[in-house]
Amino acid sequence: MKPLFALLLVALPALAAISGTVVNQSTGKPQPGATVAFYKVATATGPELIDQAKSDAQGKFTINQNPRGPSLIRTAFDGVTYNHMLPPGSPTAGLSIDVYNASKSQGEAKVSKHMILFEPSGNGQISITETYLFTNAGKTAWNDPDLGTLKFAIPQGASKPTVQATAPGGMPLGAPVSRNPRTEAYFVDFAVKPGETRFDVTYSAPYSEGADYAGRVLTKDENTYLIVPNGVTLKGDNLNDLGNEPRTQAHIYGLTAASYKIQLTGAVAGAPESADQQDSDSGPKIEQILPRVNTRATWIVGLTLGILALGFVLLYRTRA
Repeated sequence: MKPLFALLLVALPALAAISGTVVNQSTGKPQPGATVAFYKVATATGPELIDQAKSDAQGKFTINQNPRGPSLIRTAFDGVTYNHMLPPGSPTAGLSIDVYNASKSQGEAKVSKHMILFEPSGNGQISITETYLFTNAGKTAWNDPDLGTLKFAIPQGASKPTVQATAPGGMPLGAPVSRNPRTEAYFVDFAVKPGETRFDVTYSAPYSEGADYAGRVLTKDENTYLIVPNGVTLKGDNLNDLGNEPRTQAHIYGLTAASYKIQLTGAVAGAPESADQQDSDSGPKIEQILPRVNTRATWIVGLTLGILALGFVLLYRTRA
């Protein structure tokens, strides 16, 4: 009997459950009533729900599953979901899952950087990627499913926009986009949690070299930048020429107004086809947009670093 009991004790760790505590960082206390779900991450079909549980009065939860391979803990509280990755071999006991109270009020969330990348091609189309970096220094998540968090406008004649949103410490996800028929502006239903949230908006529009191209900024940005690749020139009013980004040689302009009217000349060699050309029947799909956005990741990272470098240069010149 004793050897059998000892064997069971040895086997217990192999059957260890996923356990931990949900902590509300808005109150600093354990959070009861949160839904904690365990997903198996499958590369082909996406995350697969395996099991879920509710946190108890002390915020504690237990899911009787043994993760095998990459896994995901997704916690839902106050209308907002929070993702916690479980890489293979990582601890599954004593987890601390952070959540926040949510509000329809914007609170301390603001757009710290807004970058608009124009990529004209030789086929009469221009591809535009707008990247918004939201910084939320508060302790409340901004979530407004009815009116959205990010609001933006695109020119008439542009293709239907697609949006990828990245939560703090998360991975890019396709975000639902809706259009307000009264204002003709678009809004995105995606919570802006404490920390930095990124939105990548992609669309295309007709392009004629040297013709006016106009747009407006609906968010109250701290910094808005218009960017063109090497080989493309940009002219317009209310622009502050910040020079070239050292690595990619892209030209960066600071926008000093809430709208712009610019003229572009030149084209990008081998620019991607427009979303309308990729699928003229049903509009752009998430699966089609993902590769194109990923190819621009190096652009955005390089340009962000370049903007920071230019900031230091400008600061040095001002002091001098």
